Order: sequence, then C-alpha cells, then structure tokens
Amino acid sequence: MEYHEAANFLFDLKRFRSKPGTESTADLLSYLGDPHEGFDAVQIAGSNGKGSTARMLERTLRETDRTVGFYSQPHLDDVRERIRTDGRKVPRSSVAAFVDAVRGYINERAATGDAPTFFEVMTALALWEFDRQDVDVAVLEVGIGGRFDATSVVDPVASAVTSVSLEHTDLIGDSIEEIAHDKAHVAPDGRPLVTGVTGEGLEAIKAVAGEVLTVGSGEDADVRTTYGGRTNHTEAAVRLAGPDWTVEGRIPTIGEYQAVNAGIAATLARQVAGVEEGTIARGLRKADWPGRMEVMSTDPLVILDGAHNPGAAEALARTLEEFEYDDLHLAVGIMHDKDHARMARALPHASTVVACEPAIERSEDRDVIAQVFENAGADEVSSTAAVPEAVDEAIAAADADDLVLVTGSLYAISEARRRWSRTDIPKRVPDRETARAAMADSNVAPDGIARSTDEAVHRVVKTRVQPRQANFLKQELLWLGGDCAISGIRHAEEPLDVVMMGTMSQFERLADVLEAGHCECGLTPVAEEIRKTVGLADVDRGRNYPWKDGTAVMGILNVTPDSFHDGGEYDAVEDAVQRARTMIENGADIIDVGGESTRPGAERVPAEEEQSRVVPVIERLTDADAMISVDTRKAEVAKAALEAGADVLNDVSGLEDPEMRFLAAEHDVPIVVMHSIDTPVDPDNEIEYDDVVEDVVEELTERVLLAEKAGVDREQIIVDPGLGFGKTAAESFELLGRLDEFHALGCPVLVGHSHKSMFDHVEAEHGERLEPTIAASAMAADRGADVIRVHDVEENAKAVQVAEAARQPDD
Repeated sequence: MEYHEAANFLFDLKRFRSKPGTESTADLLSYLGDPHEGFDAVQIAGSNGKGSTARMLERTLRETDRTVGFYSQPHLDDVRERIRTDGRKVPRSSVAAFVDAVRGYINERAATGDAPTFFEVMTALALWEFDRQDVDVAVLEVGIGGRFDATSVVDPVASAVTSVSLEHTDLIGDSIEEIAHDKAHVAPDGRPLVTGVTGEGLEAIKAVAGEVLTVGSGEDADVRTTYGGRTNHTEAAVRLAGPDWTVEGRIPTIGEYQAVNAGIAATLARQVAGVEEGTIARGLRKADWPGRMEVMSTDPLVILDGAHNPGAAEALARTLEEFEYDDLHLAVGIMHDKDHARMARALPHASTVVACEPAIERSEDRDVIAQVFENAGADEVSSTAAVPEAVDEAIAAADADDLVLVTGSLYAISEARRRWSRTDIPKRVPDRETARAAMADSNVAPDGIARSTDEAVHRVVKTRVQPRQANFLKQELLWLGGDCAISGIRHAEEPLDVVMMGTMSQFERLADVLEAGHCECGLTPVAEEIRKTVGLADVDRGRNYPWKDGTAVMGILNVTPDSFHDGGEYDAVEDAVQRARTMIENGADIIDVGGESTRPGAERVPAEEEQSRVVPVIERLTDADAMISVDTRKAEVAKAALEAGADVLNDVSGLEDPEMRFLAAEHDVPIVVMHSIDTPVDPDNEIEYDDVVEDVVEELTERVLLAEKAGVDREQIIVDPGLGFGKTAAESFELLGRLDEFHALGCPVLVGHSHKSMFDHVEAEHGERLEPTIAASAMAADRGADVIRVHDVEENAKAVQVAEAARQPDD
C-alpha cells in the first residue's frame, strides 16, 4: 500500500461521528494483539494547556535513557506529527503498514454500522507504533474529556488534568463540575492524579480520583509554582517546589499559566521515572512547542498563538502584558463552533484586525469574524480569504515597535507559520527515472507520475501548500505549458506536496501570476521563493564570509587524545598551533578546533577539561589569516571560546544545548547546526527514513527556526546534513549526491565527510580514505556546498578549485 492511499483511508474515517466509550478502540487493539500493554503510558487531559504540558513531559523524559512516544493533536502541517518516537514523526511506511493491517477489519465493522472513528484509529496507530518502536513510556494527550476518550483504553501509570473550562458542553457536560468530573476519569490506579484545577472543578475531580496532587501558585498547592516573567523574547523563568524537590530554570513558552503546566510536567516526570531536578530543568527548557506563544520575529514583534477558546484568549491577553509594544495588529481565523464574541472581548484592544478563513470547512466566515471585532471596538477591521495574506497585511500595517498577533485557531497558525517554515526544494532531475522517484516521494499517484514524467527534466521544484493553492498552481503551470503533479492525498484540510515542472521562462511567468494575487488563496509569498529556488532571483549572499563567493575549506584541528582520524596527534598546544598554521598556508579558510570526540563509543568530556583543551589553542590563533571555529556541544565551552577569539560556533548536536543559539545571537557569530540523531554516534541505533534528504531538510527547518527566533540571522546559520550521524553509508552518499536540495533552507551548507566510515561503502577502509574524501569534496563543491570540513586541507582545497573551475572556466 502507498502512503497516500493509507492517508486517504484514515481521513475518510472522519465521516463517522464520535461516540462515547473506549470499546471500539479496545476491540481494534485486541485485533492487533494489544500492543498498548507493552509499555507505560501517561494521560494528560484538560481544557487548555494539555498539549504544552504533554510536550514538556515528553521532552523531559527524553533527557533520561528512556525511549519516549508522544501522541498529540491536532497537527500543524502533517498528520504524522501527532505520533512521534524520541521526537521523530512516524514514518510513512509505518502508516501504510498499519492501514494495510487494519483496513479489512475496519471495513467489516463499517459494514455493520460500527466503524471506529478517525481519532480512535489514530490512537490505535500511535499505540501500535510505540510498541513497534519498543518505547519505554508513551505520553498521550487526551482528545475530549477523559472518561470516554479513546486514549483511556490504556491503564496509565500517571495522569493529569491541567485545567477545566466550559468546552464541548454537548458531549461532556454543561457545567464546570460536570466537565471536571468527566476529565478526572483519567486518574491512575495507585498514584495521585496531578492537576492545576482549583475551586469547584477541583472538588469534582477529588470526588472521582480520590488522591490528588495540586499544582499552582497558591499557598495550599502541593507543588508550588512561581512565574518569574520573561528572561528574553522567547523564554520565561520558573521556580517549581515540591515536597522534597526544587527546580529553577527557564521554559520556552511565555505566560504565567505555563509555569503551572511546567509544574504538572515536572511532577509527572518524578512520578513516572524519578527524574532528578537538573534533568527536569534541561528538559523543560528544550520543550519548544510550535504555534503556542511562538515569537517568530522582533522587528516588528510577531507572535503566533493558537488560542482557540475564550479561556485561552484570556490567558493570551495576560501574557501579552509582559511585552512592550505600541499598537496591536491582529490576523485572526476562528472555527465556527467557538464563542467568537467572548474571544474578541478577551483579547487586548487592536489597532487593526484582518479576519481570514483557514482552509478547513469548520472555519467561520471571515466577514462574520470581522463584524465580531468591529463590535468589540477594534479601530480598523478588514477581511481577506487566505491566512497568508492576512498575515502579510497585518505585518505591513505594523511599525517596528508594534506587535503582530496571529491567533484564533491552530489551523490558522499552521497556515501562517509556513511563511517562515516553507522549504521549496530544487530537484536535480537529469532523466525520467529521477523524475519518477521525485514524484513518488511526494505521494503522487502512479497515473500522475506516468503523465508528468516527460515534463520533469527542465526545472523541478517541490513545495507544500493547501489543496486550493495546489490546484491553482497546477492550473496555471499547465496553462503556461509546464506541468505539475500533486500528492494523491485528497483530504480537504491537509497540506499537499506539489512537484512543479517547467522551463525557466515558465517559472518566471508563474511567479508573475502569483505576485499579481489573482487566486486570492495566499500564494503571493510563494512567488519570490520560486524565483530564488530556480535561480531567477539574485540571492543576497550576506556578509563577507569566506563562503560568500565559493566553497570555503574548513580544516579540522582535533585537540583530543581519542579522535577517530588524527588520534591525538595535535593535542599539545604548540603542535596544534603549528598544524593550524600549516593548514592555513595550504588553503584553509576556517580552522575548526575541537576538544571532544564524537566517534562511536566516545566518552563525554567534562566542560572544564574540554575548555582547557581548546581555549589555549584559540588564543594563539587570533592573529591567523583565517576564521577560527570551535567544535563543541556545550554553551559553556562555546562562550569561553568566543571570549578567547573564536569567530564561529560548530554544534554537532544541532542546538541540543538551548543556550547555544542565544550565545550565537549575542555575539553575532555564524553557527553550524548539524542534523544529529546521536552524539556521539550510536552505530546500533537504526533510524527509519522515508526519504533521508527530505526528512533531514524538514528536521533542520525547525532547528534553523530555533536559531533564527533567538536572533541569529539566517545567513549566519550554516546547516550540516550530518553524514554518518544516524545514517547508513548509503544514506550518507544520498545526502552528498542531493546536497543542492539543502539550499531550500536559505542557509549556507557545510559537508563533513572527511575519512568517514561511509567510505567503507566503496571499499575504502580506515587509513585508505584520502582519495575518496577528495572525490567527495569535488562532488560537494559541484553540488553547491558552501563549506567542506576536512582533515587534509591541501589536497581537498585543490579538489574544490577543480570543481569551481569546471563550473566557471572563465573566472
């Protein structure tokens, strides 16, 4: 079964109405062999805050040695986001295998009028996948209520109810007490239910759960939370105090209510795994949660927050009081089943409001939303059909000291966020077979592949847009004489992969049409991305870094006793400095000084020792005719290196230390962000990719956004695909061969391939990898690498020169 067929089957289940009870889910899991009985599960229910709390707990548990599953809803861009193992989305192949296994059973149940619903089947898929991935613990965000939710099929080892407000009154009760009573049924056996609920709701919870642990800022709370306010534009300080433990740290989501969510997550982490205070602090700080008080830029300040009901809107308004701004500009899209008037009244007074409609049937009409905000007293109200256009208009209306807020629904946030996260990937398509593969990877149906293959040998660009946008792109490109293949997924609410094919002239004319805004579906921002991707627009290469006008050579200087290649040869300061100066004479533009090995089995080096290795060398090289980089995963070491004179940070962990990105922003230096599954490399950890290049591009997109939101310019964020880190040799070669696709990120690209075990794939054993390294350097330069990182500078610098001469023989 192909993925698009499986996805369509799942989405078609939305035709079945929700029904109370867990029997349907339990029966489906029984058919699958009860996979949910093989691991511990935690349930988190609540009217608001359950997603943030679940994410905080999941990220904290991942700081231990446990494998962690995470089930959340709704998704922002891809239904597979709902199911993650150690942060990685469920592979398309798993979704297809699951649907293939259950389709017959579900059809039989449908024939008797008792088919499971979309949410029930998705829950079963999550639990089946977690069993398949052998997780130790799964964190499950409850859908609606608690008593009859599909996730309640598990016997949880710990549970929480974050908050209670009037919601889903037609399903779970029309009073706070009734709703709290329903949610409290997630309570675990033998352990107290953790909750942030107070007042009448708390009494109703106690009546069901019995033993309860309360979390909040009140004096009588079992776990006291203190919110310290913003520490920067994206983080806030919190203090959590339990009976015998205390955590002080930061969280990446601003708002006093998030301190309570953090307290609940910390309490659950201690119940589930006895997690110590320092580990909790690290996990909480890493719990980024897209679309929830997410600061996307600061000039003007742009915030995305999926406040979807009056309670969330009230909490959002309180949080905005922490920011200093002149005028508020809103882009807002709300679902029709929400209390629009109460939400509008809850938000601060807005100078401008642009109402819009997310591409989902449940969206309220934009003119209705506009009228609601007029009634609420907004100064200037307008409406537009598409979310991207509403965001553009709100930003255009704002001055540098204003605040732009996109809110109302996570569906609106999803569409708005693509302004920053969209990656239009250029495809190198020299022949029909490559064209077929590119379209198959985009879930294009076989008949669409057959029709489009002949057209896919000029310029090919892959993007991801809403269905109505995809149809417009196809219509226009066909009219212009090109071609366009669309993913076979047919669900009206799901963004679709689109493969556009045409000549340079056809793409230029398409961009002109999109800029004119004729479709009114939010494609105007795509025009400039298309121009950049196919080479029609001049790309500003930014500051005068060594990689601005060609491929720079980074020389590796390992001052470690256990490096996999040079084996500590340069661990003495004098030897290391001389080695660096020789590399510079031989053509190195950058010297990368590393004090900790990331080879398989390498021991972690204490920060103090690593610092003592690298700082003396860096201090001696400050007068060298090259940039100096420090190769480290620790912000503490990076800070000392920058103070000693380093110019670049090279983080092979991909910003695992949250402080690293803020450090780069503070010092205004470039930072290398590598895609890394394990650091050091764990050769026994087999990762399943659907398409290794596109999966790595997607994961790096979020890493790049983290750095950018911290204040690092995109031109200073250098992405590294991480050859050999969580990839097989074949996958590493595929990354190398398709390196040009990484320019979709809009960042310089670095390749680190020197003497790696991937060359075993071409029968080059350790000690015999110089020639393969040189060949790979030439290939990387030809594919547009901005930086190559190598041990043997002289030989590889010449390979780069040859590749560049072949591309531009007259220079």
